[in-house]
Amino acid sequence: MTKVPDELIKLERSTEEERAKLAGLTGDEYDAQWRRWREASEAVEAGITAHAEATGASRYEVEQAVRKAVQHAQEDPAVE
Repeated sequence: MTKVPDELIKLERSTEEERAKLAGLTGDEYDAQWRRWREASEAVEAGITAHAEATGASRYEVEQAVRKAVQHAQEDPAVE
């Protein structure tokens, strides 16, 4: 399993939070929130790519490890 830096986990959580905020929005509010989600998504993707290149790991494996770490943390009842 690829070691996942905490910063990538934070970025992925931020992306998921921004995506969740899209629910129920329409019009300009939706467009503005979509842009915030897209910026967060681009930041995590860039971070994953940079980490994969820096460590020589597979980008796919890094991405999957990040998503799994975030998902696992959300399933943990001890985690908020």
